[in-house]
Amino acid sequence: MNPPVFHIHLVSDATGETLNAIAKAALAQFEDVRVEEHAYTLVRSPRQLARAIEHIGESPGLVFFTLVNPDLQRELISQCTRMDVPCLDVMAGPVAALRAFLGVAESHRPGGQHEVDQRYLHRIEALNFTIQHDDGQGLDGLENAQVVLVGASRTSKTPTCVYLAIRGIRAANVPIVPGVPLPQAVRAAKRPLVVGLWAAPDRLVQVRRNRLNTLGEVRDTSYADLEQVRDEVTATRRLFEQMGWPTIDVSRRSVEETSAAILNLLGDRRVSV
Repeated sequence: MNPPVFHIHLVSDATGETLNAIAKAALAQFEDVRVEEHAYTLVRSPRQLARAIEHIGESPGLVFFTLVNPDLQRELISQCTRMDVPCLDVMAGPVAALRAFLGVAESHRPGGQHEVDQRYLHRIEALNFTIQHDDGQGLDGLENAQVVLVGASRTSKTPTCVYLAIRGIRAANVPIVPGVPLPQAVRAAKRPLVVGLWAAPDRLVQVRRNRLNTLGEVRDTSYADLEQVRDEVTATRRLFEQMGWPTIDVSRRSVEETSAAILNLLGDRRVSV
């Protein structure tokens, strides 16, 4: 017997990124449930809201929303109450707390966090830097990085760098290739935080085999041979220890978790300087 499908509606007057992140984090706490998400973004007029409400009526379920326009808020809450659908303003608590703490009223400006300001431009600059210094490129500019990730193939170096760049961190990554000396620019790096990423051999073999299957590669190769990978992992961890670099086991970590650990290392480094 198939489990029931629960509908969750995400209504936002901006891009919906905040709402999606909150819903994803909350849903991660519930296993073995079937959830269908319905997203409505850039809802800034009564007509756009009416369309969202119509869809909610067709598939009733929990409604999360971030609407700063009081009239749209009241209309959504009123219609959800009429349909007997639970409705929650996920920003109400934080905004009320800030209003009381700061002693000023909110501006009711939708999408304010996405305006092009200096911080936004800084993130774009960081992303450009990361793209230019991916997979061992641009070694002559490595000293301008804030973070340099070093590790064997398929240890999530590139996606972690991109995630960090979105957070405004200039991140570069350099692969460790068996039989190829690590570039001197990495060994000599002083300003960046160099972090070694590694994974358990069995996990690394699984990821590499999936990669080879995706590429249509069917030949046997040392790239995904368990004994060869064990030797590779041992060699990389020995190198990290020799260089005195902090290391992170990414075997069962998501990119977000790895990035959070790196940001903590960066924070600790700033405090100790």
